[in-house]
Amino acid sequence: MTTNTSCNVASLNVYSPTNTNPWNRQKINHLYRRLGFGATPEMVDSALNQSPSNLIDSLIDEALNLNPTPAPEWGYWIKDDFDATPENPFSYRRDWKNQMVADMFQNNLRDRLTLFWSNHFVTEDNTYQSPAYMFQYYNLLQFHSLGNFKDFTSDIGLSSAMLIYLNGYQNTKNRPNENYGRELYELFTLGVDNGYTQNDIVETARALTGWNEREQRWGAITFDNNKFDNENKIIFDQEGNWDYNDVIRILFEQRPAQIAKFICGKFYRYFVSPSVNEDIVDQLAQTFLNNNFEIAPVLRQLFKSEHFFDEKSQGVLIKSPVDIQINFFKDLNFELPADFEFNNKIRGGCTELGQDLLKPTDVAGWQGDKDWIDSSTLTTRWDRIGWYLWRSWRHNEEQFRTLAINIMGSDSNDVELVSKSILDNFLSKELLSDTEYSQGLEIFKDQVPENYFEDGTWNLNWDAAPRQVYRLLEFLITIPEFQLK
Repeated sequence: MTTNTSCNVASLNVYSPTNTNPWNRQKINHLYRRLGFGATPEMVDSALNQSPSNLIDSLIDEALNLNPTPAPEWGYWIKDDFDATPENPFSYRRDWKNQMVADMFQNNLRDRLTLFWSNHFVTEDNTYQSPAYMFQYYNLLQFHSLGNFKDFTSDIGLSSAMLIYLNGYQNTKNRPNENYGRELYELFTLGVDNGYTQNDIVETARALTGWNEREQRWGAITFDNNKFDNENKIIFDQEGNWDYNDVIRILFEQRPAQIAKFICGKFYRYFVSPSVNEDIVDQLAQTFLNNNFEIAPVLRQLFKSEHFFDEKSQGVLIKSPVDIQINFFKDLNFELPADFEFNNKIRGGCTELGQDLLKPTDVAGWQGDKDWIDSSTLTTRWDRIGWYLWRSWRHNEEQFRTLAINIMGSDSNDVELVSKSILDNFLSKELLSDTEYSQGLEIFKDQVPENYFEDGTWNLNWDAAPRQVYRLLEFLITIPEFQLK
């Protein structure tokens, strides 16, 4: 992986607002768009009355204390149970992806991390097929999302979804399979060619044998000692008759620094910037080590920092398909028609835009950032968000006026200020060029004769105001900066 160097030189010192660096709506939206999936206007108003550190503590504590989504009726069914219903198993998997959308919209950090970890400990639902395996895998992602990374690594490797996906269930003493051992090091803990050899992979595969027993199709996969390689293995220069638990123990004992640096680098690229400040990553990695691989202390340090809130960290990540849809709805806070099927529409939009939930493109996951956009997906983004706007308009035109008044804090007849404030509300930071502000202003004013602006007669209570806001939002979604968070 090519790593660009960050130009953000701010420290990990706790951000404390000042007159020249205030706690404001821009920073609050930045926090919520990174830590979660955006904020409603009410959430932003509430955050203005809290200190940044207290708000971040409350959001992290909320995530730590949030129970996983309750199991569906079919969460532990076997194949025979699914066959006894008229539904295709695919429909259950689709419904659970819709549930994931609901969780992401409802929750903040916990389900932001659930999405993150689904792109780290990757599986693809079309490979293991079982809806029950999907739920059980998802449950682990939620349960461990902000917990101990060593425990997380141990548990995820024995999930049925992972045992199927990376062929662990086929790994026996007579026919060892190296897939999981390789990805455990290369993608899940150490990084490519970082502290392991091909022989470590071979020996690890031997230690991971035996997880092959499945009494019923789509049932639990358990350990079969008869298929376990019961001879000595040498892993990271440690020799013994190692098994699965030993592999995890030895890995975290012998390669702690590499693990910490690799995972904290992923946190940085995901939450801060694709251009990495290696010194910041090193400090986060030390925090990870000092806290025995607990995730929460690392994220507290990062999210509270001057570095995270620095202007150079804002507007530098391209929104994923999940982000561009859910963020926009959170910012709008619009009422939708009863037949809209929000979760299903967002899930379908994610798939159309290249982010099929719980089914990344391959074991390395979605690469994200610039890979989210090409000439085809960009226009599809415009079309889909534009369609959401149109449905909202058809349902309730008046809510467009309400949006503008809420952004302004009151009615206003300053048309230039209103237009700019609406645009800024949805952007990570102010536009660099006045040209796009001017273009937006002309579109915003187009519905009303110029003389009504000049004499101060116009205001947001005019009949034309809702359509003015609607047309300005249509323009907004085509601005390149709208694709950034």
